[in-house]
Amino acid sequence: MLELHQFRHSAFCLKVRMVLQAKGLSYRVVEVMPGLGQVALFRLSGQRQVPVLVDDNTVVADSSAIARHLEHVARDPQLLPADPQQAAQVHLIEDWADTTFAAAGRSALVQAAALDPELRMALLPDEVPDPLRSAMGAIPGGWVNTVTELVQQGERADLLASLEQLARSVESSPWLVGTAMSMADLAVAAQLSLLRFPPSSGTPLAGKGVPGLSDHPKLQSLFHWRDQLELKLMERSLEEV
Repeated sequence: MLELHQFRHSAFCLKVRMVLQAKGLSYRVVEVMPGLGQVALFRLSGQRQVPVLVDDNTVVADSSAIARHLEHVARDPQLLPADPQQAAQVHLIEDWADTTFAAAGRSALVQAAALDPELRMALLPDEVPDPLRSAMGAIPGGWVNTVTELVQQGERADLLASLEQLARSVESSPWLVGTAMSMADLAVAAQLSLLRFPPSSGTPLAGKGVPGLSDHPKLQSLFHWRDQLELKLMERSLEEV
């Protein structure tokens, strides 16, 4: 069976889970504990970052590399279009989601967590001891001024403008490229989940996110699209069971 080594709330790990669900593949999750768990991961894969997929004797790191490996494992549905022009569009959108969007979204989430103790605690791994969890929740807001400097107003404005364009796109078509689900959809949907966590994130996190983006009126169709896509993937994975 395929084995996914992950951090539960990593958007890149979510991207891989969505690919696995889209292809109806069975897999086992290994939750990596930051710190000691990453040492074991390094022994397995030669690096400390997640996600890492183990497929028998093959070990693949990086969400995009894993996605392309899974394209060969299960060709249905095809998430990388055969048409060269559409394939190029998918590659560009996936690369934007994994780099520019990911960096801006991560910074925005750090700011939101600094301001919201409940969000900060919900993001902690389940394995974190209760005393440390309580201490993290009790950190005073004085450090927020330092953290908010990480998020530049220009970066937030650029991100919002891009998301508004995506919202208009999904209002006219359910797929970002062509007439079928592609890696572009999954890469964008995964990163959106850090701006407003989907129902699958569980009770402590579901619905929480980045104020000013998660509740922005022009982005609601985009989050609805993300939720509907996740629902489709869950239904597909259940059909394969």
